[in-house]
Amino acid sequence: MAPGAPALLLLSLLSLPGLPPRATGCPAACRCYSATVECGALRLRLVPPGIPPGTQTLFLQDNSIARLEPGTLAPLASLRRLYLHNNSLRALEPGAFRAQSRLLELALTGNRVRGLRVGAFAGLAQLRVLYLAGNQLVQLLDFTFLHLQRLQELHLQENSIELLEDQALAGLSSLALLDLSRNQLGTISQEALQPLASLQVLRLTENPWRCDCALHWLGTWIKEGGQRLLSSRDKKITCAEPPRLALQSLLEVSGSSLICIPPSVHVEPLEVTANLGEDLRVACQASGYPQPLVTWRKVAQPREGPPQAQAQPEGGVPGPGGPGASDTGSGMLFLTNITLAHAGKYECEASNAGGAARLPFQLLVNLSQQLLLAPAPPRAGGPVSHEPLPEVGGMAFRALGLATQTAIATAIALLALTALLLATMICRRRRRRKKAPGPPGEGALFVNDYSDGPCTFAQLEELRDERGHEMFVIDRSKPLFAEGPAEAAEGAAPGIAQGLPLQPPAAYEIRC
Repeated sequence: MAPGAPALLLLSLLSLPGLPPRATGCPAACRCYSATVECGALRLRLVPPGIPPGTQTLFLQDNSIARLEPGTLAPLASLRRLYLHNNSLRALEPGAFRAQSRLLELALTGNRVRGLRVGAFAGLAQLRVLYLAGNQLVQLLDFTFLHLQRLQELHLQENSIELLEDQALAGLSSLALLDLSRNQLGTISQEALQPLASLQVLRLTENPWRCDCALHWLGTWIKEGGQRLLSSRDKKITCAEPPRLALQSLLEVSGSSLICIPPSVHVEPLEVTANLGEDLRVACQASGYPQPLVTWRKVAQPREGPPQAQAQPEGGVPGPGGPGASDTGSGMLFLTNITLAHAGKYECEASNAGGAARLPFQLLVNLSQQLLLAPAPPRAGGPVSHEPLPEVGGMAFRALGLATQTAIATAIALLALTALLLATMICRRRRRRKKAPGPPGEGALFVNDYSDGPCTFAQLEELRDERGHEMFVIDRSKPLFAEGPAEAAEGAAPGIAQGLPLQPPAAYEIRC
């Protein structure tokens, strides 16, 4: 074979369509080798397309990825390790990892995740290690990790977790390491750790622990058998409050010092009468240690007849749980646009680790101010209805919403304005008719003159109109009609002597 033939043969093989070069199956700017794809520190905002389906290890750390679009990871069913730490993820959509049934390790450290929804880790049946440290988590809700039954390590340190619900860790029966250090936990319940049957390492340091009766179990548990889970460093669980126990180790505080003060409740007044359509705010003051959690509820009362709608509080003062969450220390009951359904008995409840206290509150709805309208005209042959109708000033009108009230008031104002305009137009037309000259004889007053002399002023005064006194003048030079003797004789009644002619009547025009 001639020199250089092997090189030409290799070049021809690489150019065949059935043998593409390895680089064509790798995303731009990424490095691909074996079953690993490295796309770290490339300022990516999205997961790059073109990742080989057979990839087992994917590095996407140190980018600006803010969201995992639905279906983005669906083609990567062979993934074993996924590194997404130091990105800008704010949330994990439920089902985002549903196709990663073989994933063993997931790194989400250093993102901006504020909450975890139930189902966020659905599909990760084989996951062993989960890194969630350095995020912005505030609370862990019940059943958050329910789908991670084979998880062995859960790293939650360096967040802002202040609430760990009793069933938040349910399903983690294989968990061996739980790191909750450097959070904002003030207490933790014994029920929260009960599902962790395989736990070997527990880290709870650097939290602002509130050393009261609710934490008594933790000190006893550590002293009796939990020390095996804590290293010498992890045993330094320091109290942050109450002030008398601040900076002391929980293991050095006697059980008698871990006390709670049961809550007490105060509502003033205990009974309120409100009008329909009004807004109501009632404060429930609670005291105790630790600070009680205050909630309002309406007490259901059995009634005869058809069930009626039950009024619920519009919500409390916004608290740590978001809008509508119960306020701690001073719960507020808000009721807007009060109706008859709001009437009834309410209950304010304050609870803490020392117990619970309840206080009833009665709401009455005033109906005495309701105004009535006249009954509608009866139908022909039908019975008269005496059912009262609400008017604008009545309580039924006040029970309407503000927008409805405004619309009704505007409609009434428009009707009044229309009536005023119509009255003005009618008056103008009447004035124009009076001023316009009429046909001959219109407005003429006929007065019979029987030679009694001219009309006196007193007689003419009776002829005045709505314009007041007017001077009338009889124009005797303009008779309106005059009958001659022959015409008068013909029209005379029978029986009248022919030798006695009658004076014919004369009429003269009178104008003002």
